[in-house]
Amino acid sequence: MEDYKWNIIETIKMINEEKLDIRTITMGISLLDCIDSDGEKAREKIYQKITHYAKDLVKIGDEIAGEYGIPIINKRISVTPIAMIAGASDDKDYVAYAKTLDAAAKAVGVNFIGGFSALVQKGFTKGDRILIDSIPEALTVTERVCSSVNVGSTRSGINMNAVKRMGEIIKETAYLTRDNSSIGCAKLVVFANAVEDNPFMAGAFHGAGEEDIVINVGVSGPGVVNSALKGLENATFDEISEAIKKSAFKITRAGQLVANEAAKRLNVPFGIVDLSLAPTPEIGDSVARIIESMGIDICGGYGTTAALALLNDAVKKGGIMASSHVGGLSGAFIPVSEDEGMIAAVSAGALNLEKLEAMTCVCSVGLDMIAIPGNVSAAVISGMIADEAAIGVINHKTTAVRIIPVYGKDVGEMVSFGGLLGYAPIMRVNQTDNTAFVARGGRIPAPVHSFKN
Repeated sequence: MEDYKWNIIETIKMINEEKLDIRTITMGISLLDCIDSDGEKAREKIYQKITHYAKDLVKIGDEIAGEYGIPIINKRISVTPIAMIAGASDDKDYVAYAKTLDAAAKAVGVNFIGGFSALVQKGFTKGDRILIDSIPEALTVTERVCSSVNVGSTRSGINMNAVKRMGEIIKETAYLTRDNSSIGCAKLVVFANAVEDNPFMAGAFHGAGEEDIVINVGVSGPGVVNSALKGLENATFDEISEAIKKSAFKITRAGQLVANEAAKRLNVPFGIVDLSLAPTPEIGDSVARIIESMGIDICGGYGTTAALALLNDAVKKGGIMASSHVGGLSGAFIPVSEDEGMIAAVSAGALNLEKLEAMTCVCSVGLDMIAIPGNVSAAVISGMIADEAAIGVINHKTTAVRIIPVYGKDVGEMVSFGGLLGYAPIMRVNQTDNTAFVARGGRIPAPVHSFKN
């Protein structure tokens, strides 16, 4: 009984003082049965299916949060990549599909819907090309739609034609949303080795190999992990790893509880719990501060990459025993504008793009929510994408780029995106000309260690 009481007290402390929350309950919905050669009919099927299955998602999420006292910050939807669905139609652009997704998201009350996506790691279909060309306008005229494009995989290599085009698309999206801090780019992710069950935005989509309808949950608890390191100033790295593993286990158990309840009440299968530590701009909810708690004065100093590697590994080891199914991205996120400690480190000059790129070799995703000057060229952005894709492809891990070239802003100025998207200083970019490299086209071949059959 004493252990039971202590567990309750500890959980209350994690929620009230250490900012433990369930970052998202995401319903994955397959749209494969919505394919129709008539685009208008396909869009009607899409709207009806989403609003039917997700009609109670927000209500049930709120009920679970109230009953268990665990904050559930976001309720979201991911759908089959729209390039797969719309490709059967004769439509010349897919903005209307984005509007349909936006309308469905508003109707059921979720804050984001992901899946305006294309998977082009090996090449383009007609639908892929149309969708990619539609992204800038789609993200300009919608509020809740998120987009992603997968340009590389360990099995396929890197589609450099897609890399070049996505640099241009990011610039076009930034320009069209320039009156709102180029925020369209905050809803656009370019991946290598994208996963099919990611519950986090902006990169979530519902993979073709997934069940028809499924519930995936993303947990978050940087503050809980950081609190566990208090009093360990003289501890060894072995002891730090053990403390993080124990915290990750507790965080994940909360996620498993919520996932099971949501799946049962919505009468759909439980998919996965994503173990990722997702920070926010609030003080006390930062991945950077965990790194600093290990003995680095400011995140970005030498040792940062090693500290992040330890953190990422310990989170996975601790969390994997706490859930029946772990998936998604599962690790530590380092989105600059969404992490109070990262923002401070950039402002102090300790953290730059080159160091962030090194950190992406060992963490969950990649160059995330980074604001750069609006005059950075499309070729330079494509080069960033190529470098991140190479890290992912060679290391058999998911990497991504969510870069925001903010029109009208220059290095050192601040930009605010609002809410969980946070705020950030504009970061310096190495603008060495790489146009000839990006223009070569073709595919960078898959690495030799990808051939395992």
